[in-house]
Order: sequence, then structure tokens, then C-alpha cells
Amino acid sequence: MRSSVLNIAAALALAGLSSAANITEWKSQAIYQVLIDRFARTDGSTTAPCELSKFCGGTWAGLIKHLDYIQDMGFTAIQISPVVENMEGETSVGEPYHGYWTQNMYAINKRFGTEKDLKELSDELHKRGMLLMVDVVVNHMAQKFDNVIPPKVDYTKFKPFNKPEYYHKYCNVTEWRVPENYQECWLYPFGIALADLKTEDTAVSKEMNEWVKELVANYSIDGLRIDAAKHVNDEFLAPFVEAAGVFSLGEVLTGEIPDMCRYQTKNLLPGMPNYLEYFKLNEAFNGGGFEKLADIRNGAASGCTDVFALGAFSENHDLPRFPSMNNDVMLAKNMMTYVLLTDGIPTIYQGQEQHFNGSETPHNREPVWQAGYDKTAPLYVLTANALKVRKNAQKLSAEYTESPAETLKVDGNHLCLKKGPSGSAVVFCVTNKSSSGDAYAYDLRGFEPNDEVVEVLGCKTVTADATGSIQVYNGGGEPKVYVLASNLKDTGLCPKTEPDAPKEVKNSGNVLGMTSKMALAVAAGWLAVFLA
Repeated sequence: MRSSVLNIAAALALAGLSSAANITEWKSQAIYQVLIDRFARTDGSTTAPCELSKFCGGTWAGLIKHLDYIQDMGFTAIQISPVVENMEGETSVGEPYHGYWTQNMYAINKRFGTEKDLKELSDELHKRGMLLMVDVVVNHMAQKFDNVIPPKVDYTKFKPFNKPEYYHKYCNVTEWRVPENYQECWLYPFGIALADLKTEDTAVSKEMNEWVKELVANYSIDGLRIDAAKHVNDEFLAPFVEAAGVFSLGEVLTGEIPDMCRYQTKNLLPGMPNYLEYFKLNEAFNGGGFEKLADIRNGAASGCTDVFALGAFSENHDLPRFPSMNNDVMLAKNMMTYVLLTDGIPTIYQGQEQHFNGSETPHNREPVWQAGYDKTAPLYVLTANALKVRKNAQKLSAEYTESPAETLKVDGNHLCLKKGPSGSAVVFCVTNKSSSGDAYAYDLRGFEPNDEVVEVLGCKTVTADATGSIQVYNGGGEPKVYVLASNLKDTGLCPKTEPDAPKEVKNSGNVLGMTSKMALAVAAGWLAVFLA
């Protein structure tokens, strides 16, 4: 096994680890997730073709050239796909364009650029006051597989874990509720053999800890996403995060509160992507109501240690995109409004802002350049406005980020929340009525008597009555975001406003449904999750 000796640059960088963003700082961030091969090419092309199961040419240098596109949306951090050297060659499930099929942990993936390019990306982000989060794979190494069980693996090709004793003996994960099975067996043996590392072995865990310490130091990384964190032994995680010295989001793919929250209550991970809400959020916008989402919000608040360190999301590189289940852009606006303004760290997957509609892998990994980095796209504009609201609320009150959102209204078609202390609170409502939704109004409490309020997505004004209630006028399924008019100064939001009034819509109806289509799409997505 390779002996880990930090070079001089790494050692100097380690001395400054104490200045890395801590968990409190990360809770105030907004993350844009980038799959490097699919975001931007070095040549700047917006017309280059892309065969989705193969390399398409995205690079770190290309990303640097388009940081304005991300920052202008209001994002303050970028999460990039793994950076280490992968196996080469095509498999029956495609090429390793995504970066999750590790072969050499101590070499940089030359497909995405040079060490200099990656350092320049980190430097450029920090010059902008932005943070860098890097995805890391800790549960497996990868090799091409002929689909004959058991996989024939040449362990000598792996670095540093180049002997069979560093791996679990082959068995396939089949029991997703049994830790001994999902932590010690191999994931998804088709086309690619994901040789499962024996992370409970002292030699393996020690080497992993040395490796991540060096990686973070060499590239001034501010945070980690730990891929498939659920599939390593519990005892591995906390020392790994401590060795990294930075905030980490560990992927724990589950919709069960005890299964998710134990990673915080047992101090295994500081944060996780919020799969608890992901499933209920999709259900609410695909034939269900918002009651289950409200219930699981309450359950997570009492079951987890810190819901503000969970990553709120509705799409990622492993899952079918929401528009593949229901292509109504108004529903997408509502879903993104919830993700951007709810408790936790909002995380948007590249292409969401362009309303990409790919289904299961690899179709959910479309090249962003083919959309031309359009800053006028409706969801791009919505994201920019929602994040301005969030940033301003954080500026107005240091308590905002860790103030639990209060449920003001919940039923089959609506969820209204109030986040933040009085004076700087944001009140927002989402609905699943779609662009064909009917015109109607309802009262909503959440302000003080006679407050002058602005709905910032439509720049409409309304005055709270003597009870602190405002009249919400809905039509066409629009999301609503309300703030005090006095809080909009210097935000760039709504320089001109007009009084709100009842809506007029051509079509009336409540478009829900799509449940079976959603179920099929999500099921197909799970089959592809562990290929990358």
C-alpha cells in the first residue's frame, strides 16, 4: 500500500485548515451541484454534441469560465463530482464520465484537467467568496465487469488498495434494511464491478483518512459530499470526517426517519442530503398532497439533531429529473421555491434552472452548454430571486438560518411556511395545482397588523389586516413569496410594484395525477443509482 506522505504544499495548507468553513457557515450557503463532464467545455462550445453514456468533454477549466452563470443565480458554493483518476474504457453501462469509478485515489482525473486547473478552480471560487465542495467515493474501487458472477477483479490495478485483503469477499447487496448486507456486500454488479472496500479494516481506514486529509489540503477544499456513506461501516465515518477537517454531507439514501437521523444522533455525520423530504416532496407534486411532507418535516425536526445541516434538494445526478414525471414548468417553480427557501442547505442540480427533463441515468445528465447558459430562463430567474430573498433575510437576522420554518397552512394543494424571526421573516406558499389551476383567494396569517408586504415573484403589494393576515390571490398554480416591503431596500427585487388583485385564468382545474408515471421513473432511477 502507498505510504501517505504530505508534500510541502500540502503541509502548509494543512496549517490553515482552521480557517475552513465550519458547519455554521455551511448552513447559510446555497449549493449548485456540477457534474464536471456535463457543465462546460474548455473550448466554450454551446453546440458540441454529447452521447450521454460517454465522455462529452466538460472540464474544470470550462467551469471556471462560467462561474458568473452560477454566481449570478445567487449560489455561494459549488459541489463538483469526484476528481480522482478513474478506470478507462467503455463498459456495457457506458464510460466513467461521471467520475465515480475510482482506480487511483492519489492521481487526478486527467479527463477533467490538470492539478493546476483544479487549484485554479478552487482559487477562483475563493476570490469570489464562494466555497468548494468535492464529492468523494469511499466504499468501492471500480473495474470493468463481464457480468459473470463472481466478478474477476485484478486488484493490482488499484491504488493504493491493490490486494484482495482490502476488500470484502463478493456478495451482492440484496437486503437494504440489514446493515451487514448493505455495508459489506457489493453494489449493483452489472457492467462494472464495484469492489467493496473493507473500511472496518484499520489499514484501510487509516489510509483513507490520510488520503482525504491530503486531498483537502492540496486543493483548499471547503466541504465534502461522501458518496454512498450508508454503505460503509458506521465506525469509519466520524474519523474520516474529522481527518478531512471540513463540513461533510454524507449520502444516506433512505426515506425512514430513524435510518436517516441516527447518522446525526450517533455523531457519524454532520449533515446528509435530505432524502426524507425528497420522497414526500415528489409525492406532493405527483398526485398526492402536502400533509405527508409536513409530517416528515416535523418528524425530522424531532428525530434528527440538526435539520439545518441537511441538504434540501429535488433533483440530483442519480435520480430522474422532476420534469420527466410532470413537465409543467409551474410545478417545477413551486418545487424549486420550496427547496430554495425551506430549512436546510438548498442544493440545485445543474440543468434544473433550464428545466431539463431527462429521466433515469444517463438521460438525467444532459450537457448544460446545449442550453446556452440562458440567464432569462424562467427557472433561472426564479432561482436568482428566491436566493436574493434568502440572502437578504440572513443579512437582516443572524437567527434566520437556524430558525425552524413554521407551518401556516397545509392541505392537499398547499403548503405555506414562515421562516425567520418577526421583522425579517419570509412567508412562502407552494401549490400543486399546476399552470391549469383555478383562480381563488385565501387568508394567510404570518405578519403583524397593517404590515406592508410584497409578493416578490410577482412584485405585488398587499397590506396585512388587523389580525396580521394577508389575502393570497392564486391562479395558474403560482408559488408565492412574501416579505416586508421595508426589507427590500438594496436587494434589487421589485423596483416597481402594483397592488395584488384576484387572478383571471383561462383554464380551471386541479392537475395532479402522474403517480404511476412517477413511480416507474423513480424505480428506473434507483436501478441506475449505484452505477455512479
